[in-house]
Amino acid sequence: MRRSNTQKLSEVLRDYIEQNKLNKKLTEVELIASWETVVGRTIARYTESLKISNGTLFVKTSSPALRSELVMMKEQLKARLNEHAGNTIVHDIVFR
Repeated sequence: MRRSNTQKLSEVLRDYIEQNKLNKKLTEVELIASWETVVGRTIARYTESLKISNGTLFVKTSSPALRSELVMMKEQLKARLNEHAGNTIVHDIVFR
């Protein structure tokens, strides 16, 4: 017996995400997952953890020299990350 109210799974998931306001969080997760693509393999190799909280990206690095370089590139990195996300997600970056 066929039901008359069938929907595509993609539509159901999209509705669920919109109703629960998960769009921003999913974009943040995708942005963190694409960190290596945005900054390159060399930089990504020396970063240990990434976290976005209230529009601030926290990046833990294992190299003090790299940390200094990243601080100087902060505005450029913010622009590249937000461009990659297609929206303004990162308002500030903190390097530790």
